[in-house]
Amino acid sequence: MRFNPDKPEDNSSQIIKKLMDKVDELAVNMEKMRLAEYMELLENPRRLLWLNFLIGLARGFGTAIGFTMLAALVLYFLQQMIVLNIPVIGSFIADIVAIVQAQLKVGGFIYY
Repeated sequence: MRFNPDKPEDNSSQIIKKLMDKVDELAVNMEKMRLAEYMELLENPRRLLWLNFLIGLARGFGTAIGFTMLAALVLYFLQQMIVLNIPVIGSFIADIVAIVQAQLKVGGFIYY
């Protein structure tokens, strides 16, 4: 479709067709972005606050579970290093494991 100055009716129909194609492309892209749902969410502040609250709870819960699993894994490896009885590191790690186990039994902080 080239611009033909000799036939203005063809040119205007070509321009209209290109514009319609672009509008259709924009509509498809806006649907993919879910812009309407986002605007609807912004218009309802209570729902927005509630969703943000739930998202915050999920993030906090996930962080707590992840850190707990990581700490358990580190303690497991520290205990295995004690079993290997490495001379320099073994006593240091034994002290750390004893402190952590005492902390878990007591449930409070231990100050030295």
